[in-house]
Amino acid sequence: MDMTEIAVVIGGIAAIGFVLWYFFGEREATAASVTESGVQEIKVTVKGGYSPDVIVVKEGAPVRLDFYRDETASCSEQIVFGDFGIARDLPAFKITPIEFTPDKAGEFTFTCGMNMMRGKLIVEPR
Repeated sequence: MDMTEIAVVIGGIAAIGFVLWYFFGEREATAASVTESGVQEIKVTVKGGYSPDVIVVKEGAPVRLDFYRDETASCSEQIVFGDFGIARDLPAFKITPIEFTPDKAGEFTFTCGMNMMRGKLIVEPR
């Protein structure tokens, strides 16, 4: 192998590593803030994904997630919390609140209606 082939192989390995890190690497969790009325609240922007995409809340306390859909892509038209039986349409350029009280601790995935965009809700025990 000459130097050009070696450089191509190294570049390919680096690109594969980056893709694996980007899609499967550890994400930074964001804890919901608690309002005076005791509601755990967080704002989530929907634009090619969810930001933040890992949300931490406490079990047994009401949660309000304000989803702002900042795009018109068809994949992000709906949000689904399958473990909690919640599915809502997200109109473009509007805030859609989702309110519920998590009754069990654990890690729960939320997705778009097409199951392509994903996020994680971490419910910590009381």
